[in-house]
Amino acid sequence: MSAVIFGVLALLLAGPVPLWLSRSRWPIHAPRAALVLWQSTALAAVLSAFSCGLVIASRLLVPGPDGRPTTDPITEIHELGLGAWLLSVGVFALTVVIGMRLVATVLQVAVRTRRRRARHRTVVDVLSHVSEGGDPRMTAADMRVLAVDEPLAYCLPGLRHRVVLSRGTLAQLSHDELTAVLAHERAHLRARHDLVLEAFTAVHHAFPRVVRSTSALRSVQLLVELLADDQAVDAAGAKPLAHALVTCAKTSAPRGALAVGGTGTLVRVERLRERRSGRFFDASIYLLAGAILVVPTVAVAVPWLTELHALLFVR
Repeated sequence: MSAVIFGVLALLLAGPVPLWLSRSRWPIHAPRAALVLWQSTALAAVLSAFSCGLVIASRLLVPGPDGRPTTDPITEIHELGLGAWLLSVGVFALTVVIGMRLVATVLQVAVRTRRRRARHRTVVDVLSHVSEGGDPRMTAADMRVLAVDEPLAYCLPGLRHRVVLSRGTLAQLSHDELTAVLAHERAHLRARHDLVLEAFTAVHHAFPRVVRSTSALRSVQLLVELLADDQAVDAAGAKPLAHALVTCAKTSAPRGALAVGGTGTLVRVERLRERRSGRFFDASIYLLAGAILVVPTVAVAVPWLTELHALLFVR
């Protein structure tokens, strides 16, 4: 029964729930709460899938002649039957393979992303120049200005992070609009939104193409931009940010970077004219996110672990 419940939870959290979240309108008004809900849903889906496999595989721990669990295949086949034994072994092997693939994908995404950022950071440092005009914001150690006429603004996260602007950005944006852009990019750096995106990118690529969906990854990409937009609004106001978003809409960030424009510009501009969600609504979403993780653990995992503990430590 535990395996059935975990399996149903994994299917719901991997299919209908992400589909509902990606089609809902409310997340753009509560991006922080929505991001927490996305994270808890993804984590709960992975844990439920692994738990389902481990519960089925635990059937291999059948009591031996002395009452303790045996690892003898002959005894296991005698107790379970050949069909059930093959199913349990197959599910356990599949669970191990999926776990190894997930770990490998996480490491692969992390290494590739950091190498790509390091190469791009080196290129930016070589091609950039010091901004003129005496603006103290532009003389920070992590600021870089490229001799490009198109409006361009993005950040390269990491220990040696960079905030990159183009000459066209400085020429086309007003003081308040530039303030909004800088606040947006520094919000990405402070909150380490890149780590959130890396995690969802790794989970996305860990699953086969025939079953994975881009809805979760795209939704999270939009949410981190909305969170940075909120910081920009607090620093410069909604109108300057809207103008900056429109100005930089045609430019996108290089891979591994986070840009102010290029991701859901129309939705983000329209959102600036709407009210944010209230604290009560956000709190209800946080409670829902916590329940998605805690309730299955308490209701299903704890009884199963108790039973498994009794089997392993029976005297």
